[in-house]
Formats: sequence, structure tokens, C-alpha cells
Amino acid sequence: MHSFLVHRKGDHVGVAVEDVSRGGKISGVNMDDDTVTPTLVARDDVPLGHKVALRDIDEGADVIEYGVRIGLARTRILTGAHVHTHNLKSARW
Repeated sequence: MHSFLVHRKGDHVGVAVEDVSRGGKISGVNMDDDTVTPTLVARDDVPLGHKVALRDIDEGADVIEYGVRIGLARTRILTGAHVHTHNLKSARW
């Protein structure tokens, strides 16, 4: 069973399709071609519908989802971390 979906290959985040527990091994599926992502370890609890980092993202760097920039990292975000308003800010303003 997959724990998250990746909308486009190359996205920095996936969306949890179930509640994810910290320390759990999780994998996802790429919606572009149904390939399975590499397994990673959840650094945080990630609620259903929230984002999980698929790679390390430097502070101030763009965060990509759907193949487009959805925001900027407020802090360094490590692979497997919960990505939400505490560490992601809008790129619109």
C-alpha cells in the first residue's frame, strides 16, 4: 500500500493518502506513470492530505508540486519531514 502520491515526477513533495507515523517506512506512487518511489522514513507525523518532503530542500529554496513552484522553504526541510505552514510559505506574496 502506498502512503503518498506524487503528482509529477520531479516534485519535491508528495501528498499523504493516509495518516503517516513518525519513524514509519513509506513509499508512494508517481501519478505520471504509476512508478513506485523509493522508500523513505517519515521524520514527523504527517496527517492525511498533508505534504511529505521527498528530498532535502534548502531554506529559501522553491518547493515544487504539480511540476510548479507552490512556495518557499522557511527553513531547511529534510527528506521525510512534514511540509506545511510551519516550514513552507507562499510564493505569491
